[in-house]
Amino acid sequence: MTDTGSLLQALECPACSTSFDASHVASTCPTCNQALFATYELSKLAARPWVQSWAGRPATLWRYRELLPVRTSEMVTSLGEGFTSVIPLGEVEGVEGVAVSLKDDGSMPTGSFKARGMAVAVSRARELGLKALYVPSAGNAGVALAAYAARAAIPARVYLPEQTPAPMKDAVRLYGGEVVEVRGTIREAGEEARAQEKGRGSFDLSTLREPYRVEGKKTMGLEIFEQYSPDDLPDAIVYPTGGGTGLVGMEKAFSELKTLGLMDRVPRMFAVQPEGCAPVVRALSAGAPRVTPWTDPYTIAPGLLVPAPFSSEQVLRAVRSTKGGGVTVSDREILAAMRALAARHGVSASPEGAAPYAALPRLLQNRLIHAGERVLLYDTGTGLPFSIEALERALGQSLRGAP
Repeated sequence: MTDTGSLLQALECPACSTSFDASHVASTCPTCNQALFATYELSKLAARPWVQSWAGRPATLWRYRELLPVRTSEMVTSLGEGFTSVIPLGEVEGVEGVAVSLKDDGSMPTGSFKARGMAVAVSRARELGLKALYVPSAGNAGVALAAYAARAAIPARVYLPEQTPAPMKDAVRLYGGEVVEVRGTIREAGEEARAQEKGRGSFDLSTLREPYRVEGKKTMGLEIFEQYSPDDLPDAIVYPTGGGTGLVGMEKAFSELKTLGLMDRVPRMFAVQPEGCAPVVRALSAGAPRVTPWTDPYTIAPGLLVPAPFSSEQVLRAVRSTKGGGVTVSDREILAAMRALAARHGVSASPEGAAPYAALPRLLQNRLIHAGERVLLYDTGTGLPFSIEALERALGQSLRGAP
């Protein structure tokens, strides 16, 4: 037992069933290069008393410390992240009869859900003695890494597409992170990052290319479980999908809770992607085992501009295991959703965070959600770094350039 109570046991690769010692630094599986996942000694956890203990703990994601990988409390690197609000929206126009709520991760310390993964990953990196970190990012992950790396006193470099909103670049620099701008999408940023960082002794915190960001994302599912009663969980969770780690994390949380005997029914999870970059939705619709890269990707939502998510098999498995699915929305619908969330509900949402709201009518029309159900939208980030007028101009330019 560690002083945090972490029950971290090992790292496992679901692709080739190989297990690794969690006390060593690890990225992807050395056998097959797929994602590694942390496992815990769940048999040692008294589930009901554990749940009862949450009420006396700080309202951060670290309240679930037994199922997080950081073993020593002095290595916990926190800015008070987690336990974000669930806001009832009531009935929404176009989806009458559906009770809609929204979980607002735009209120996180760095303005997005990326703070969850980076808080845990940076804490674990610090515990393992890593000396330099880097990440390719569409914006929010880079801001979060810079903030938590500053808190941990670890140098960080962030590789960003040139078109990343200026406030995000400025935030990375303000936190002391180094910004490297790259022409193209996050795919090209990742390629450039891994080429430049080779031999530098730095560690890659890319989505699913290390085992611990997903553990931070797992707290999304743990919070949803706590904020609803087990008998009153939402019927569906609608989630904006770029790299897809949030889907993998939530499904992992629900799976662990089921193993502990705390959950019987799991919400259906739905991936929402823009029409101009929807590799996950396409693969779900085709019944494919993995995504194929999206050709000529475009969208005004930078966090959803991920043409080929790494370890996509795990993303698809997470959605399918909950009997969920996927749906696309247009950039125009995303803009309208940003405006509606702000003007009708008082919620500031990024283009990514607004996408689930935009998807509601289509989900109902496609009979993926139904009247009488409770649906939770996941707002992954604040809209404050974004100018609606600039997004409209970008949309107009993309439409003029379309064939």
